[in-house]
Amino acid sequence: MTIKIRDDRGLPYDQVISLYESVGWSCARKPDLLHRAVLGAHSVVTAWDGARMVGLGYAISDGHLVVYYPHLVVAPAYQGRGIGSALMQRLMVRYHEFHMQSLIADGRSLDFYRNLGFRAAGKTSPLWIYDGDEH
Repeated sequence: MTIKIRDDRGLPYDQVISLYESVGWSCARKPDLLHRAVLGAHSVVTAWDGARMVGLGYAISDGHLVVYYPHLVVAPAYQGRGIGSALMQRLMVRYHEFHMQSLIADGRSLDFYRNLGFRAAGKTSPLWIYDGDEH
């Protein structure tokens, strides 16, 4: 298996939605909005096994000081192979000089992001208004 990491913009609608559905994320129930969100991101990186997209990560940013990583998705059959780390590292290199790189992680992914260098932000607490159900 040779996985190719790519910087992409013109991502096929069906591949994006299928990937998010494979992990059961609630945003896949809003496919048009999800696809537009990914296409409108500041940066997008994807992982491909031949013609199949098996991973995706994206960043939203002001382009100068702050970047936020809202989604990192790897198809279940491809998890645990370093694909997520490769996607995040590609994004993090792009924003390495930024004042702040941030994300929200839950219990299932905390150790993954800690291994990439992310730490709790002082005494802050993540707050959100969330329309999903998988957390």
